[in-house]
Parts: sequence; C-alpha cells; structure tokens
Amino acid sequence: MLPDPTTNISQELDAGEKLLWAGRPRQGIFFRPSDALLIPFSLIWGGFAIFWEATALYATSRPHSDAPDFIRFIFPLWGLPFVAIGLYLIFGRFFVDRAQRAKTAYGITDRRVIIRSGIFSRTTKSLNLRTLSDVTLAERSDGSGTITLGPTSGYSSWFSGTSWPAMNRQCAPCFDSLRDAKTVYDILRRAQSTA
Repeated sequence: MLPDPTTNISQELDAGEKLLWAGRPRQGIFFRPSDALLIPFSLIWGGFAIFWEATALYATSRPHSDAPDFIRFIFPLWGLPFVAIGLYLIFGRFFVDRAQRAKTAYGITDRRVIIRSGIFSRTTKSLNLRTLSDVTLAERSDGSGTITLGPTSGYSSWFSGTSWPAMNRQCAPCFDSLRDAKTVYDILRRAQSTA
C-alpha cells in the first residue's frame, strides 16, 4: 500500500501554511517518449556486451586454448560491468523508475511547491511560489502530463523524470506523469497569483 501523499506532504508544512493540493505520479511500469531513443540504444549496448561476454567465456574455457591464464581470467571479468549496465538499461531502469515514483509525493501550498522523493533516502525540494518562473505544462491527449517547474533546455527536458543515469540532475524539477495535469496546473497558477 502506498503512503498517502497528503500525509507525506503535510509533514513538511510550516506553521500557518495551507495545503492546496497533494498527489503522486502515475504508478506502475510504462513507456515514456524518451524510450523511442533509449530502447534501441539499450538493446545495442546490452546485446554487444552479452555477445562479448559469451565469446570471452567460450574462448577462454576451451581445454586446448593457448590463452595465458591472465587472459582467461581477465577477459570474462572485463565484460561483466558492461553486461550489468546493459541489463540495467534494458530492464532495470523501468523497475527503478517505478520504485522512484512509488516513493514520490507532490504538494502545492499557498506559499510553495514541495516534491518529496527518494528510494533509499528522502529528498525534499521546496520552491517558493513568488520566485517560481517558467511553469510549463506538457499534456497528452488522455489528460495526463508533466508540469515542469523552471526553465527547460532542449534534450534534457526530453529525459525529465526518467531513471536514465544522471539525467535528472540536468533537468528542472517537475511534477512527473500526473493523471489530471491540467487541473494541477490550474491550481498551481492560481496559487502563484495569490502568493
């Protein structure tokens, strides 16, 4: 059972601060627009790494191999990190993304925007409504979408909210994968106008 986002965000409120909305990103495993690039890349990387590892294991395990013992030991070990990275890119990142979203809660108060997240340790990001600029709504035809809280730049906004290694550090904070993004966007804009 997922924790209630209202309870989660309420723990962060200051005295006299009023919670206007609390929610969480869409749950489960799903594909994002960036997967159009990431899936082919991950299959090429992972496929080559697994091919390398299988070839190295076969070549060094043959009884009549002329390879020195050092090579027999190093070649299979050399490929293991690349196989692990490939498996993360092919499968693991979807499960990490799901786990991150399960531990994420969003809130809008009369003073600020709050994002609580983190799988192993909790991180709380707080953005003042008065100084918040460039609020962008990216809405899909089913009403779901993402609200970006700050300036976006070219390719980094494409990877926003993904579990692609180190990409989220380059992106503006966001309310990722909301079910009714326009309603939340309207609440945020009204809160900004009265802050």
